[in-house]
Amino acid sequence: MTKSLTGKVALVAGATRGAGRQIAVQLGAVGATVYVTGRSSRAGRSELDRPETIEETAELVTAAGGTGIAVRVDHLNPDEVRALVARIDAEQGRLDVLVNDVWGADPLITWEKPVWEQPLDPGFRTLRLAVDTHIITSHFAMPLLIRQPGGLVVEIGDGTQAYNEKNYRLSVFYDLAKTSVNRLAFSWAHELKPYGGSAVALTPGWLRSEAMLEHFGVTEANWRDGAAKDPHFLISETPAFVGRAVAALAADPDRDRWSGRSVSAGDLAKVYGFTDVDGSQPDAFRYITEVVDAGKSADVTGYR
Repeated sequence: MTKSLTGKVALVAGATRGAGRQIAVQLGAVGATVYVTGRSSRAGRSELDRPETIEETAELVTAAGGTGIAVRVDHLNPDEVRALVARIDAEQGRLDVLVNDVWGADPLITWEKPVWEQPLDPGFRTLRLAVDTHIITSHFAMPLLIRQPGGLVVEIGDGTQAYNEKNYRLSVFYDLAKTSVNRLAFSWAHELKPYGGSAVALTPGWLRSEAMLEHFGVTEANWRDGAAKDPHFLISETPAFVGRAVAALAADPDRDRWSGRSVSAGDLAKVYGFTDVDGSQPDAFRYITEVVDAGKSADVTGYR
């Protein structure tokens, strides 16, 4: 069982939906105060035009046992990020965990086409949303994080470093974005080490986000029906799984052993013993490598 984070303060940048929402909720479930940020609020939606809001996320954090605080922030706007960190400092006087989960680029991506067929403006916007936001947020948040030793930065990406080094990821812009996030954690680990801080690149597996469930035409209640569209969907996991991975990292006094490394939620589940909401421990990237990429028939036996 994950130890309590009561008295600890976390910032989950990009917590409106998906992985970010459940990372915030699972940190709240072990007592943390969690600032949840994003561009979609009850006051107005981002260009993604989805219904989820940061206020909903904050309410879920509080309901789980923590304290959720919603702040609408565009993480490409340095002034807004500077103001966010100043507010956390004024209200809490500390920051223990920074989770960089900002993404928001899905509608911009042209999938599986070579660079000469990629539109440049949306491609560069993808990189800004996926990489620049993480750098801007870290620039302003890390001085507060290092005020006392033990601060943790978690970079949320898609694919471990080892997996991404061997596999082309759908388009040059997506590939570069997801590779860069892993490298950022390596860089932050180097920069934080003299101050007693650590940084980890963490990826979920096949995430059953709100958008993914919609894509498969299922709900969380009947998600297994998605296997009719793709039988490998049975290896998928809820966002709570990666959320529990972050909570386990944050509560581990020996978490520096992971600093600078790239790991999956499935990797950490084996070490910390947490499960997905159904009690399973899906090991998605091992499954993708050993079953999907190997051209084998779908069979999750031994992988969850």
